[in-house]
Amino acid sequence: MKLKAIRGFTFLLGFAGCLALAACVGGGSEPPRVAAAPPVATTPARVMGPVLGPDGRCTGESLTTAARIEPGIGECDLVRLKGRTPTDVLIGESGRGQREVQVLYSEPGGRELYFFVDNRLDRVVR
Repeated sequence: MKLKAIRGFTFLLGFAGCLALAACVGGGSEPPRVAAAPPVATTPARVMGPVLGPDGRCTGESLTTAARIEPGIGECDLVRLKGRTPTDVLIGESGRGQREVQVLYSEPGGRELYFFVDNRLDRVVR
């Protein structure tokens, strides 16, 4: 008799455990919840002022009066200071949504490559 009672009790414990497990796994009436995808961040354009087109021409008048080529000047400031259109212009976008422009000038002594990020001179390679 004792053995029968222990088996019955073990069965009830096992059954209760299965019910609890089923409730945790989603065996209830409520459908499983799916995590929502994170919102896509839309970064506002940080490009200020006129920019270069693929042909090396400015889209408008330069708003600044930069006196020399230095980090932070705009794309059109470079063209104005150089006094001529670039040899080549490559326009693209970074993985972070930034406008990236490479401006090449072929000089008598070599080539100069100007890298812009969001219409600001980032670095120069000579």
